Amino acid sequence: MPPPSNRSATQSPTELSNPRTTDIDQLGTLELLHRLNAEDASVPTAVERVLPEIARAVELAVRSLENGGRVHYVGAGTSGRIAALDAAELPPTYNVPPEWFVVHLAGGQPAASGAVENAEDDDSAGAAAVREAAEGSDLVLGLAASGRTPYVLGALRAARELGAGTVLVSANPHRAEGPPVDVEVVVETGPEPITGSTRMKAGTAQKLVLNSFSTAVMVRLGRTYSNLMVDMVATNTKLRERTVRILREATGASESECLAALRTTRGQLKTALVHLLGGVDAARAAEALARTHGHVRDALRALES
Repeated sequence: MPPPSNRSATQSPTELSNPRTTDIDQLGTLELLHRLNAEDASVPTAVERVLPEIARAVELAVRSLENGGRVHYVGAGTSGRIAALDAAELPPTYNVPPEWFVVHLAGGQPAASGAVENAEDDDSAGAAAVREAAEGSDLVLGLAASGRTPYVLGALRAARELGAGTVLVSANPHRAEGPPVDVEVVVETGPEPITGSTRMKAGTAQKLVLNSFSTAVMVRLGRTYSNLMVDMVATNTKLRERTVRILREATGASESECLAALRTTRGQLKTALVHLLGGVDAARAAEALARTHGHVRDALRALES
């Protein structure tokens, strides 16, 4: 059984009653939904205020991945499930190795689809998860709406002992416990529409933060060309059709030319792109990409020099 929690008595704003929704149980359905929507509308503005901190976290992640490290997401409950979703969508979207982004969810796999609420209080389990999987070259990013979830803080403490980079995403500007971190991203979403239900505004904020964080990391690592997913894995008919559309949009070539380029490059969209834009054969295109660590624009510049 996990040890008793020694959390600070200072309440997180997410646990306070929201004065704008105290009559929510007396509203008609449409008015109720308007009230919830008004609360949700405040979240993107709160995220915008912490973009400088998110940018610092992105730089740490890029540095870790470029140096052979990995990014670890650590969370409990809603936070952990949002992290698992973000990590799961990166390999098919950007063709990154699945081991680049590792998720540590309090309670393990059963918690991905059901509540294992007591698991979040086990700081030693969070620490053990990181010690077993992380190295000093990695980045460990913890998500905790309250900023004080023991499982997450234990993981971050272990990460610092290993020399890994650390980031904490929370909704609590009053965090007064736990290890120091390299970057603290505090999205001040305030009291929830339903008191303490952090799957609402705090969860939405975490989803927005992770969307921006992981997308920016992928762009910085050259996994896009312009705003196109040129590292996408075409595993079904819809994605194969999207591959052709992306190639046509990026190059202005005809559908038949794009299909021929994809055949020549054995379906490698990024190589086909450099092949068409650079006017070189597939082998030279692949070589240029390898020399520039997969950055299309850098590969094209290298071919011109």
